[in-house]
Amino acid sequence: MNIHEYQAQNLFEKFKIPVPAGVAIKIGDDASSIIEALDFDRICVKAQIHAGGRGKGYFKNDLGYGGVKIANSKAEAADIAKSMLGNTLVTKQTGDAGRIVNAVYLVKPVEIEHEYYVAILLDRKLRRPTLIISTEGGMDIEIVAEKFPEKLHKVAIDPLFGLKSYQTTELAYKIGLGKDQANELSHLLLNLHKLFTQMDCSLAEVNPLVLVKDGHFVAIDSKVTFDDNALCRHQEILELRDVNEEDPKETEAAKYNLNYIALDGSIACLVNGAGLAMATMDIIKYYGGSPANFLDVGGGANEEQITHAFEIILGDSHVRGILVNIFGGIVRCDVVAQGIINAANATKLSLPLVVRLEGTNVERGKQLLSESGLQIASAADLDGAAKQIVALAK
Repeated sequence: MNIHEYQAQNLFEKFKIPVPAGVAIKIGDDASSIIEALDFDRICVKAQIHAGGRGKGYFKNDLGYGGVKIANSKAEAADIAKSMLGNTLVTKQTGDAGRIVNAVYLVKPVEIEHEYYVAILLDRKLRRPTLIISTEGGMDIEIVAEKFPEKLHKVAIDPLFGLKSYQTTELAYKIGLGKDQANELSHLLLNLHKLFTQMDCSLAEVNPLVLVKDGHFVAIDSKVTFDDNALCRHQEILELRDVNEEDPKETEAAKYNLNYIALDGSIACLVNGAGLAMATMDIIKYYGGSPANFLDVGGGANEEQITHAFEIILGDSHVRGILVNIFGGIVRCDVVAQGIINAANATKLSLPLVVRLEGTNVERGKQLLSESGLQIASAADLDGAAKQIVALAK
């Protein structure tokens, strides 16, 4: 789960990570009154969406380029905030559709001496959290890794012993800091690790972490992502969720314990098991199609879940065909077949549908489909199923 920058900054403050003074304004708030109460006049106005590259993005209205703007007066800041709110910001991460700005973050600018990149994330290759720091802040970390690999420093964190002060101090000296600044950075990194661990994060990023003119560090932009599987332990984090920033199909799928991720293809998939779902997507691509989603209904799916899965699939206007690939174990093929029939009747399905069933009660499942009177193509194996749906979807 992602949260907005202003929410992450509030969380940073709780963990004693220094951030600049700021306030969020949402649609419906009295922007002028909130801004007038600020004790600073020069203001950085930052559009709040769950996507990077905001500063280089552009609005679809006449506001033009820049989801991050500097205002030299409170009146100018109020005008910028009002023009951003409710409008669509397009960045390199949003795609052409962009995202509607429902909140802006007004921040006191700081005098920057140097910018750094800092993050703690899960390194799946090392199978442990890893601290990354670079002297090239303000850039995408992928670009830093490609162009300046010597300026990227990493520390793998032992999950039993955690991050130690000698590790953070050593990193601080590696990036050229003196004693006082090294000690300050060390404490900041240890607090960032506390946040990462205690809040069950999968990413805690500061880009940039800046050294300001007075010699202290300030986190002026942040990104925090949480492990969905641990949110049951953090009701306070769940309350920060902004469903407006999520694909409504993914939000709806979560209500029924369906693992759904929207993609940009035209062939929808309904599969049980993550590995089988990935293989199904791969073979669709192999035969010239493009998957519209990842959808794992799980090993114990029932008729109701199958029906809801179809409804969610059909909510995507880009879908031109559906491939069902079920290997029945705990979930029986006849249960899946009945769910398909129910969903097809309820939604008046008119799209091409290819079904491949194998496993428990497979013959009964195939019988139900053949006797349903619906236009459902059956396939004996995944290879044949993929070929059929790619041809039909064209």
